[in-house]
Amino acid sequence: MKQILMVGAGSVGGFFGAHFAKANLSVSFLLRPKTLAAVKQNGLTIRSANGSFTVHPPAASDPRDLAKPDLIILSVKAYDLDEVLTQIEPVLTDRTVILTLQNGVDTEDRILARVQRDCVVGGIAYIYTKIAEPGVIDHYKRGAVAIGELMGHQSARLLAIADLFKQAGIPCQLLDDIRRSKWEKMCWNCVFNPLTVMIDDKVSKALDHPEMLQVIHQIVGEVVAVAATAKVPLAPNMAEKVVRWTQEIRDIHTSMYDDWKAARPTEIDYLNGYVAKLGRGFGIPTPLNDMLTAVIKTITERDRTGPGIVRIDGAVVQPVSLDRAALASLPAEHQLDISTVMPGMQGKGIRVKGLLDIPALAIGADHVTMHSADGKYSACLTIQQAREYGVLVYELDGAVLPDAKGGPFRLVTPGLGDLCANVKGVARIEVTVGTGKDTRPTNC
Repeated sequence: MKQILMVGAGSVGGFFGAHFAKANLSVSFLLRPKTLAAVKQNGLTIRSANGSFTVHPPAASDPRDLAKPDLIILSVKAYDLDEVLTQIEPVLTDRTVILTLQNGVDTEDRILARVQRDCVVGGIAYIYTKIAEPGVIDHYKRGAVAIGELMGHQSARLLAIADLFKQAGIPCQLLDDIRRSKWEKMCWNCVFNPLTVMIDDKVSKALDHPEMLQVIHQIVGEVVAVAATAKVPLAPNMAEKVVRWTQEIRDIHTSMYDDWKAARPTEIDYLNGYVAKLGRGFGIPTPLNDMLTAVIKTITERDRTGPGIVRIDGAVVQPVSLDRAALASLPAEHQLDISTVMPGMQGKGIRVKGLLDIPALAIGADHVTMHSADGKYSACLTIQQAREYGVLVYELDGAVLPDAKGGPFRLVTPGLGDLCANVKGVARIEVTVGTGKDTRPTNC
């Protein structure tokens, strides 16, 4: 294996790939535009207590612009896998080997389902690193890998990959049962990744509370039960092993914690969410993994904006983002058949009163401004006017209100007389203390 393609230069791929480059191995990088620009300008830098260095490897955002690889190492997040497979498809040959270094236990099967040939070697990264900025990786703990054939045998390609890591000075363990080892790491990930987010602290805080140790045993117990049904038996003392392994890295945060703080998506659906999904399919209860999945999504979900979303913000305690389904689920007392206010049209609307009942309004809030998505049109009403007359139309003939009719959300104010406000394409409802922006000829 002469040509290596490292997909991604994040905290894992950046570290290992940089060591390949430092050892003068033929490695290139497939990068996103922002990271690509940084690496092309300044190189790829590893900062570590073990020694810092910078390399300048070939890099591109299109794999066809790089040397055709014999080995592709995937170090991207689990949720990016499908996109990456589409990206590398043009450079795959019958001899290309793909090594996975990702969290989760289904990556290899997902690849095989797409590629449909024996091209995958399973891998596990044991490392704690962070992205300091694009093209700069801070290394704190460990820096090793374990690899194995999915069928458990020691192949020539497996030994060749191990030799590459050895040349780069990276410890590489050969495993007879890579699937079991990935499930063992899954136990750790399902515990400490979500818990560090929930407690907003390092691993040690969860590790040192006796009450939390019982929770750890319960989480791991659910993972072990699901793994056993998936024909991957784990040790009966798996929870104790997880706690013991963690003692030497007790001062770290986790990748999920770092992703959360950096406002990046998390891998919760491929960790606790995956265990919960399998559990449902097997008929195995996984209440703690269900709960952790839901809580992490609630904590880390970014405020939704964009088409099909209306946001209530401004003088409110907590902004709220709603889509059509959320509007339709609001109490019936606030729902309106729009034929009663827009003759000849069949559809649904929600009274603005019902929307303003959702967030806690700031003391002194007295006006509401409806803004169009393009920012060109706004209408300001007093809160009293908005509550009494405002209707947000969100459905026409059983479907989303089309753009041609002012959708996906349109404000109408039947009964308001000369102050009638009609804003098409409403994307934001701003609560204010005092008057807000108004593009109508007459201000409210």
